[in-house]
Amino acid sequence: MKDLSVLHDVHFNIFFTTLFLLFFYKLPFTTADIKTVTISDDSRELIEFTSFGFTSTGHVTITVSSVSVQAGPIPGTTSIPHTNSSHFGFFIAPVSTHIFPNACILDNPGITILSTLSELSPPPQSSVHKTISITNPDEYVFMFANCAIETSVSMTVHFEIYNLDENGKRDFLSDGKTQLPTLLSIYSLIYIPFLIIWIFICLKNRTFAHKIHVLMTLLLFMKFLNLIFEAEDKYHVKTTGNPRGWEALFFIFRTLRALLLFTVIVLIGTGWSFLKPFLQDNEKRLLMLGIPLQALVNIAYIMETEEGPSAKNFGFWFTIFVFVDIACCFVIMVPVTWSIRTLRDTSKMDGRAATNLKKLRLFRDFYIALVVYLYFTRYSAIFLSVYLNYKDQWWCSMVTETATLGFYTTMFYLFQPQERNQYFALAFDDEEEEAALSAIQSSEFSDY
Repeated sequence: MKDLSVLHDVHFNIFFTTLFLLFFYKLPFTTADIKTVTISDDSRELIEFTSFGFTSTGHVTITVSSVSVQAGPIPGTTSIPHTNSSHFGFFIAPVSTHIFPNACILDNPGITILSTLSELSPPPQSSVHKTISITNPDEYVFMFANCAIETSVSMTVHFEIYNLDENGKRDFLSDGKTQLPTLLSIYSLIYIPFLIIWIFICLKNRTFAHKIHVLMTLLLFMKFLNLIFEAEDKYHVKTTGNPRGWEALFFIFRTLRALLLFTVIVLIGTGWSFLKPFLQDNEKRLLMLGIPLQALVNIAYIMETEEGPSAKNFGFWFTIFVFVDIACCFVIMVPVTWSIRTLRDTSKMDGRAATNLKKLRLFRDFYIALVVYLYFTRYSAIFLSVYLNYKDQWWCSMVTETATLGFYTTMFYLFQPQERNQYFALAFDDEEEEAALSAIQSSEFSDY
């Protein structure tokens, strides 16, 4: 009954996390690359709205309305400074532009000013609407600058940023990411034969299938849905600038896939259902800790993506995303190392060294595959995004999805249901037992 109780606990956590996310998605979403942002009583000197890779046919359209400026007293005095509306402005600049400290960036010759608040007369009822063309291809950042001392600004900003393709149609995806809809669609299609083959293997060897294989089947299906909805999301952003609700489905299935992947890795690492029918208390606690952490990572990702860098709490959600994601990476490694150490220690006493050696090598291979997967989907992806040219950013997604597909293939191959499974080896003679015990005690497994 213990295995049923842990499944009940896992499903309980996933169920209520899903309910929370579904409630969360009822909140209004901002659109993707056609955005309307409301700034309220913001005193930041620089507010970043987005970054975008332009071709030679790039365009930026901006509409600013409902503007109000509030000035406070100069520190140490009671006098309120006069505000010059030309000290507030929107601009774009290459991401490599150097910002000089203690100087107003609006005076920097390396930027292109889109509009200043001096064009509003009189605020707050009037608005300004402008469109400019970008003829110098580069990656630009779109920002608002407040160069006035002790002032805060409130306003509504609507902007559209796009390139024109060879047919003159608007492409709202940054140059270097416009390939993503096609790329994600291709990877989603790969998971269809993967899922079919896996179901065939499970049905063919149903006698040796365990409950973990049901969860693995569900994981493959969730990964397919995750990719197909992400591809649809990116396609509608590319063509219309608006995901048209596809982002909600993408976020939901991304979250469910992440929770399920974490659960499957932890359960495989503990040997649940194929090595033992129950989880120990420390393994249950690890699982119950990890699922909420994984949910928090995805909530932080959603908040970071939807609010964008213009939000005051963007840095908070970004920090949560990075550090909790790193914590989850460590958490999923723990049960695998526990299983390796347990098998290594018990092999000295239970007289089943040869059998344990096969299990140890299986878990070691899984451990290596897990490390490689985390490395490529976390650190390598970040490294590539920093050092690749903006036109080649689609490579980050390709590397991540290729590493993910490779990890899924390895994990499903290692733990497939089969008659001659390495977990169910027959008896071995004394020489084989001695050789196996010597191998277990060697440096091959001493690092775990």
